[in-house]
Amino acid sequence: MNATARRVLTITAIALAFTGLASTANAGTWSQNHPRRAQVNGRLANQNHRINQDVRNGTITRGQARALHRDDHQIRQEERDMAHQDDGHITGSEQHVLNQQENGVSSQIPPK
Repeated sequence: MNATARRVLTITAIALAFTGLASTANAGTWSQNHPRRAQVNGRLANQNHRINQDVRNGTITRGQARALHRDDHQIRQEERDMAHQDDGHITGSEQHVLNQQENGVSSQIPPK
C-alpha cells in the first residue's frame, strides 16, 4: 500500500470515528424518557386514543378529529423544540405551558 492510500484510509478512519462519537454524544443528550417529557407525551398519546375512540363511536366527526390531531401535533412539535434547546429535557415551566395547551385540546374532546 502506498503512502497516499494509507493517508486516505487514515483520514477516512478518523472521520468515521468522529462521526461515531458525535452521534453517540447526541443520542445521550436527547432523552425522550425524561420524566417531564414522558408525562407530556403520555398525555398526548392518551388524547390521541380518546380522539380516535370518539371518531369510532361517532361522537365527533373526522373533520373535528383532524383539527384536534393537528393541535396535538403542534403541541408535540413544541415539546420537541423545547427539549432540543435544553439537551433533551424540558423545564417545569415548559411542562406547565404544554400541559395548559393539552388542557385546551382535552376540553374539546367530549367526555365519556
